[in-house]
Amino acid sequence: ISGRLLKLDLLGHDDPTVIRMLYDLTGVNPQDVPLGDPETMSLFESPKALGVTEEEINCKTGTLGIPEFGTKFVRGMLIDTKPKTFADLLRISGLSHGTDVWLGNAQTLIENGTITLKETISTRDSIMIYLINKGVEKKKSFKIMEKVRKGKGLTEEDIADMKASDVPDWYIESCQKIKYMFPKAHAAAYVMMAWRIAWCKVFYPLAYYAAFFSIRASSFNYELMCQGRDKLEYFLAEYRKKKENGTITPKEEDAIKDMRIVQEMYARGYEFLPIDLYRSKATKFQVIDGKLLPSFSTIDGMGDKAAEAVVDAAKDGEFLSKDDFRMRTKVSKTVIDLMSDLGLFGDLPETNQLSLFDMM
Repeated sequence: ISGRLLKLDLLGHDDPTVIRMLYDLTGVNPQDVPLGDPETMSLFESPKALGVTEEEINCKTGTLGIPEFGTKFVRGMLIDTKPKTFADLLRISGLSHGTDVWLGNAQTLIENGTITLKETISTRDSIMIYLINKGVEKKKSFKIMEKVRKGKGLTEEDIADMKASDVPDWYIESCQKIKYMFPKAHAAAYVMMAWRIAWCKVFYPLAYYAAFFSIRASSFNYELMCQGRDKLEYFLAEYRKKKENGTITPKEEDAIKDMRIVQEMYARGYEFLPIDLYRSKATKFQVIDGKLLPSFSTIDGMGDKAAEAVVDAAKDGEFLSKDDFRMRTKVSKTVIDLMSDLGLFGDLPETNQLSLFDMM
């Protein structure tokens, strides 16, 4: 029956959506992005290509916000391995997605000077190819790869066959520790997407930040992040204190991740425009006049549906007052009060009614 069934593994990823938005904003076909660009490659070692220092963004690499390479764990891997080529990035991707492949295994071997990044067991495919090149019979090489990548270890017979082909002890011990291994094709697909996004970060920064904040940011807050660099630094410091004291909430912890990308954007000399009642979109950031125009959904308390309602209402003409805005959009009074405090209504009056004094 298995021969008559079709199995699909459908994975949800933000990266293709980000790449599509970058294509729309820049007009650059992602397939035309050069995979060997030296400035893009330099991001995996230093933020210098972004025009900022490590101290300004509190990060030794330029990969904050880059998929696959933006987490603290993988940034640490980048610092340890200092990748120089696209192939090195594939190895790091494989190492970071495996279980017991990097920590206590390849990392230690590199630190001890036993091997280099190029020699690590980084993807499942590399085991079979390595063993075949060593002279181990092809079918046996495949079976050993399958055992190792599933975390089943090696039998005495496997070890004997490997030693007979002069496979070093460190390699055999490394295979014994592995619990799961990533396929090279997956690593290649992920890294190619990450690279294209990183390239845009260098050469189309505003498009990159617009796409990141629109799609990947999980706790973007207009009040905290779009009021200028000084306010951002203040709130970021306050949240870090909360984290140190153990009083931070999960939402605030997520906000720190977004705030660090905003911090980097400000450090590069870019700014936000104030939210515009008639030009802002519901959930997408826009690049206008060399600045970023935030979406309505970045206002604290305004969900996507409410943000879409504001955009729809604005199509019917200018708002006459805050009351008119509330009636046409159905946005809550709490959110309207916050918008008023943030100066988003400009000189819009509270109501449509004219007093006797107004008419005199």
